[in-house]
Amino acid sequence: MADDVTERLTQLEEAVQRAGAALGRLKEENARLKRELAQVGDERRQAVTQIDAILKDIAKLDLE
Repeated sequence: MADDVTERLTQLEEAVQRAGAALGRLKEENARLKRELAQVGDERRQAVTQIDAILKDIAKLDLE
């Protein structure tokens, strides 16, 4: 019975180590995704600014 407990404890320790490693990978992935989200947000703002400028220029043409 002691062997069963020892084996189970070893399995649990290994599972905790795997979970810790997975948590580390998930934290890294989360940080990467946050950086990408910020970059996409910046690109979107730049595109909106450019589109606004183009629309203002078109409005100045007085195409009527």
